[in-house]
Amino acid sequence: MKMLFLQDTENVAPREGQAVLEAFIDALSWDDAIARITQWGAARESRYVCICNVHSVVTTTRDVEFKIAVNNADMATPDGAPIAWALRRLGHSSQERINGPDLMMKYLAEAERLDQKVYFYGSTDATLAKLRIALAKKFPLLRIAGMSSPPFRPLSLQEDEQSIEEINSSEANVVFVGLGCPKQEKWMADHRGRINAVMIGVGAAFDYHAGVIKRAPLWWQRNGLEWLYRLGSEPRRLFKRYLVTNTLFVLGFLRQIVVAKLPLSDA
Repeated sequence: MKMLFLQDTENVAPREGQAVLEAFIDALSWDDAIARITQWGAARESRYVCICNVHSVVTTTRDVEFKIAVNNADMATPDGAPIAWALRRLGHSSQERINGPDLMMKYLAEAERLDQKVYFYGSTDATLAKLRIALAKKFPLLRIAGMSSPPFRPLSLQEDEQSIEEINSSEANVVFVGLGCPKQEKWMADHRGRINAVMIGVGAAFDYHAGVIKRAPLWWQRNGLEWLYRLGSEPRRLFKRYLVTNTLFVLGFLRQIVVAKLPLSDA
């Protein structure tokens, strides 16, 4: 069954998609996602995009502020094979995985072609410096409007206003936000209407494209095993997170399809 989700904000079109646990995820193609971002970016509309994996979806069941941020986004894409699979089970049979690192690179190719300006907010100064070098090699004509690494502590009102002014004065069309989940989603929700650009929360994408963290080979990505590759790379940090969140996701989604009386398979 398809659902239309209408946000409680002005001038926002209905979103077609489905709730996965308590997170509304958009059903859309790669072309749809990039086209919307470039269109919004061209007009420098103040919007935000959430990239939702299993951890994000499970977090919506535990953190009300985060759930509101995700469900009021202008777009929430299915990052992670399980989320794309869930949308297919819920009626969107052709849904692909639309993840942060790839979304970032696909949009940057369009930004270079369309002469749109981009801003990078988050991570560390060292990572941003490496990212700038890497992007200059891949997209030599890309217009980088600015990069900034905010402190890990909460910003004062004055510091926040200074960041907003810096981003807006750069005239960026799109701002990539790499603050990590759930901080980046809450930050974007709080800054819609204040940042004159499309904000996209991409998590660790800065680290991947800067070469700080090695991304899983394509075979692992295409077969929905990128999470397992990450677990093997950082077992101490990620073991508990994956064990808990993956278990909660499986149990929660099984309960959801039982209630909805839906089949588990494609048949």
